[in-house]
Parts: sequence; structure tokens; C-alpha cells
Amino acid sequence: MRQGWRWFGPQDKVTLADARQAGVECVVTALHHVPTGEIWRPEEIEKRQREVAFHPDGAMTHLAWDVVESLPVSEAIKTQSGDWRAHIVHYRRSLENLARAGISTICYNFMPVLDWTRTDLAWRVPHGGTAMRFDLADFAAFDIHILKRKGAAEGYPETVLAEADKRFARMDDDAQRRLAANVVAGLPGAVESWTLESLAAQLETYRGIGPDRLRRNLIDFLSDIVPDAQRLGMRLACHPDDPPFPLLGLPRVMSTEADYRAVLDAVASPANGVTLCTGSLGARPDNDLPGMAARLAPQVHFVHLRNVRRDDEAVPCSFFEDEHLAGQTDMVAVVAALLGEERRRRSEGRADAEIVMRPDHGQDILDDLKRGAQPGYPAIGRLKGLAELRGVMAALNHAGSSS
Repeated sequence: MRQGWRWFGPQDKVTLADARQAGVECVVTALHHVPTGEIWRPEEIEKRQREVAFHPDGAMTHLAWDVVESLPVSEAIKTQSGDWRAHIVHYRRSLENLARAGISTICYNFMPVLDWTRTDLAWRVPHGGTAMRFDLADFAAFDIHILKRKGAAEGYPETVLAEADKRFARMDDDAQRRLAANVVAGLPGAVESWTLESLAAQLETYRGIGPDRLRRNLIDFLSDIVPDAQRLGMRLACHPDDPPFPLLGLPRVMSTEADYRAVLDAVASPANGVTLCTGSLGARPDNDLPGMAARLAPQVHFVHLRNVRRDDEAVPCSFFEDEHLAGQTDMVAVVAALLGEERRRRSEGRADAEIVMRPDHGQDILDDLKRGAQPGYPAIGRLKGLAELRGVMAALNHAGSSS
């Protein structure tokens, strides 16, 4: 697998020099500053390519922008409201501009409103580092007592409700603000951000939209876009829900293998595929990640390798971002399935035989604790994860070549 690294642009506190020293082979990035729904212009794409190719002092990085993560799908498209038809035209134009720039793998997601959700961005783990965590009771406290969403309490078990009440009673104003900020945290450099008021207003736009309709809207979007992507030789890779269960009364439609199968079968094309994120999917105990990696492999266009540890085996549940080889997903089995798929593709002469992966997320360790990088994207924690994954790949490839 080709070893990638997510980079948030020149403002990222983890530089491309850091990435090169970590041994990565390509960059995964996006134009986070372009408002969702607008066209990615050729000049902006070319500017980002130059930023990836050259250090600030003009020296070459020997890296290229291989994967877009993400070309965002607007809320208007997801709800089929407002300017959604114009946004689809803009999405198509963005794909054309990216294709002309030589970029063919596009990660996107169809999560309503929040791109991902955590309640603690720096939760202390036993070795002294920090990790991101989703705590269901803390989230319920936010939903019920801070956001004050109507009917929120109906979506949680009694035990979670009782614990949420206790925790909220112990929170001072600063603790409430921190929790709210963690829940609505966005990506660095992104134009969109949420306040409690704007989040509540956005939730209203999904009133009456259940999972069946949201899935239909996703299939409609892909039916419009995929033929163009196939013509352009591009690969669209849908990222799963994170976490992979409903939150804030919003539907989720990309949380399980069955969800993926429904969408892949509805719009059958080599351009319609999967971002296999073992961390997002691993937050559900009923997701068999090695099996999913093997069964979905022909349509896997991009891979996020990370691991989580669940507090229990319920859905939904609390979890934290564990070390890459230490969580509850059998990462060795997942990597073995993906390497096997690469061998199969090479035997068929597929142009996309090599799958781009990146070590997704990472615990803040050592100097990460003082750097203040984007939560989940530290330098040393990701380097450690990449080194572990690189070792797994080397061992499996060695075993395969000698068998």
C-alpha cells in the first residue's frame, strides 16, 4: 500500500518536512478554505499542489497530492433543498478540475451536519499521552442540557440519562463550553463552523428526513456524479459515519457493511467505492473489519488505518482512539486482506493496484503534547502508528513472497 499523510495546508503545525521524516510517500489534503458547495478552481488546486511539492524555502518535498480528503458534499445536496442542484453542478466542475490536475482519488462523506464527533479531544491515557474520546454520557449531557434539543432524552438508555444528569450537575460554565466546543469542532482552515444556535437551526433542516430518505438522496447524488467520475477516470470513496450510529436525532446511512452494499449495488461503477476507515467502523462491535476489508476489497479506493477501544459492546457506546495495533480491530488481518487485494489487482493489470492508506489519527505523545496540532493528527503519534503499520506490511509481504 502507498503510505499517505493527511496535511491541512500551510497552517498545519505538522509540516511536510515532518511528514517526509516520517517516511510517507504521498499527501492527502483538501481546499478547506473553499466554502462547501463552491467550485474548486484550477488555480486553487494548482496552488495547493505547489504547496505540497515545495517547502517554504523552495526546496522540493518529493511529495505529491495523491488523494483529496475531502471534497465536501453540501447540506443542501444531502437534504435536496435550497441550491442543491447548483451544488451538484459545482461538484461536477470540481471533479473535472481535479482530473485535469492529475488527481483521481476523492474521499467524501454523507454525514449530516457534523463531520465527526468527539466529546474529549485530549483524554489522558495510561501511558501519559492523550487521545480523542467519545463518551456517550458526556454527549447526552451536551445534547440534553447544553444544546437542549427537543426530545433528546428519548434517544438514550436510562442508565446513560442518569449518568448524564450527574455529570452535567458537576460542570461549571467553563466545562460546559469545553464540551460544546469539542462536539462541534471542525477541521483547521475550514470555512464552516457551528455555534449552538446555528447547530440547532441546521438540525431543523433534517426534520422529517429519516435514513431511507437520506440514503435515497445519497444514491441520487451518486447517480448524478458517478458517470462523470468514471468518464474522467476518477475514484470516489465514501467515508463511513463517525461514530457509526445516529446522533442528535440525525440519520446515519454509512455505518455498516449492509449500508455500503446497498449504495455500491445501487450505483454500480468502478468509480463508486469505499474509504475503508477501520476506526470509524470499529466503533460498532457488530462490524467485522477483517471480513469487511476482504468482501469490499474490490471497491476499496482509499484506506484509513486506526484503532479504537470500546467501553462496552452496545450500540451506541463510548470509545477512545487506541494505539494502531492495540485496539479491538485485528489490524494485521485487515492489512493482510488489503495486501491480498493489491496482489489480485496486479494480476488483473488494474491501474489502481496500489491502494493509498494513511495512519489515521494518533495519540499525542512526547513532543506532540506541546505542539498543539490538530486533535487526532499529531506528528509523533502518527509516525509511531505508521511505523507499526509499515512493519506489519513488511512482515506480511515477506511471508507472502516466501510462501
